[in-house]
Amino acid sequence: MSDDTKQTQEVSVLRSAQPATKRTAKNSVFLDLFQDKKNLLKLYKTLHPEDTDATEDTLDIVTIDNVLTDNLYNDLGIMVGNNRLLLLLEAQSSWTVNILIRILLYLAQSYHEYFERTSQSLYKSTKVKMPKPELYIIYTGNRGRKPDTISLSKEFFDGADIDIEVKAKVIYESETEDIINQYIIFCKVFDEQRKLYGMTEQTVRETIRICKDRNVLKEYLMNREMEVVTIMMSLFNDEQIMKTYWKDMENTLTDKITHDKDRETAERMIKDGELSLEKIARYIPSLSMDELKELEAEIMQLA
Repeated sequence: MSDDTKQTQEVSVLRSAQPATKRTAKNSVFLDLFQDKKNLLKLYKTLHPEDTDATEDTLDIVTIDNVLTDNLYNDLGIMVGNNRLLLLLEAQSSWTVNILIRILLYLAQSYHEYFERTSQSLYKSTKVKMPKPELYIIYTGNRGRKPDTISLSKEFFDGADIDIEVKAKVIYESETEDIINQYIIFCKVFDEQRKLYGMTEQTVRETIRICKDRNVLKEYLMNREMEVVTIMMSLFNDEQIMKTYWKDMENTLTDKITHDKDRETAERMIKDGELSLEKIARYIPSLSMDELKELEAEIMQLA
């Protein structure tokens, strides 16, 4: 069976024939939601309610594409005037402290582009001006005993005093009605519906319906429902394709390991000289007669 045929058959076992949702559906909505300056201002006000002077005009999105091979186009960077750089990187529902590495690389690239944008040279004696960073992670899974803040030194170096430190505040679901919390609830509703209907359009439609009924991102979902559905749908299921790829890789590796073991066994049997190649072939059907003859010739040549 060809690889293309195997992949086609495996993809066909999806729960439904409906178009499949994108694996990064929640992230895409996250970015789309805050592309709207009105929602962006709500997000900033949630983090800094004391800043009464902030307006839509004082906020700029500085999200960076393709910093890593995994792409960071779903993560959000915000510049507030020239004084504050906010980075919000969503960890989704899977907890991983590796996001601190992403933040470190993201921050370095953000500053690099900022210095270029403001025509500041790092090779002159004049000290450059740079915005103060604020680092946040929006976590959409269950909090449990997870910390309010995670740091590079604690998570990767047992709390040692290291020369480079990264600390990020983690935002969890709360009892508030702010736009960040509404987004987290949206993600949890999506996960609940996905368990019921799989990666299908019905999951997306039900998520939108439930959230509108609960007044969760209601205005956004009412105004951009079609766009949200389009964002969350994709002709091919990225996750399924990756699962198929890794399954093929795993099967290939397993087959190779099995074949190598059978070859070692056949080699010992040939060296013992007690059985003919025909009998060895019956005991080890995974090796063809031609392969056994080649193996015998190699052994004789080394003898």
